[in-house]
Amino acid sequence: MRQNPSFAMTDVTELRRLIAAHPWATLVGRDAEGPTASHYAVMLDPDRDDLTIVAHVGRPDDLVLGLGQGELLVIFQGPHGYISPGWYGDVAAVPTWNYVAVHLSGTPEILDTEENLRVLDDLVAHFESVRDDPRGMWTPPNDEAFVRRLEAGTVGFRLTPTRIVAKRKLSQNKPDDVIENVIAELRGDGVYAQPDLAAEMRRAHDARLAARQDADA
Repeated sequence: MRQNPSFAMTDVTELRRLIAAHPWATLVGRDAEGPTASHYAVMLDPDRDDLTIVAHVGRPDDLVLGLGQGELLVIFQGPHGYISPGWYGDVAAVPTWNYVAVHLSGTPEILDTEENLRVLDDLVAHFESVRDDPRGMWTPPNDEAFVRRLEAGTVGFRLTPTRIVAKRKLSQNKPDDVIENVIAELRGDGVYAQPDLAAEMRRAHDARLAARQDADA
């Protein structure tokens, strides 16, 4: 992903927030025929406070991605949406697409059986915990034999990124009144409404306004 300094994201807390909120990731590796991609849920490593992630893939995808044999690119896609030139007012303009994306690259560490089981358990617990009646990985009728067979069909990994490229393209290059209007349109009921993107723009714009006030104080 080409980086634009004015759109760069570098704050680890913000990057962790986005990864946690958008766990469905694209894993890009390389096999004998060239680049290849798979899609899996990914978690921040609960034992770390950096951008280390843990996940698993099915064994067939491990063969395709070649985990542990080279660099893996993991892509997280945050809120995104179409931005109409009509939202900019009576000025020369063209359409664009606002988005947030995080790219983590590094060579994965392959987990042993017991650690992979723990990661699988954590992943299930993470998504089930918000349900009124959560069902854990070890909850009956799942028994140990079933869970062990499940684990044997997967390859768990941990990745501490050696390269991070994160981009927040949210109309930062527009005047404040235009940004406010874009947020209002995204919050509205039009065909291109996208409330999640509006919320991300609101968060980013408020942070810039606060930083500007601090600089002027």
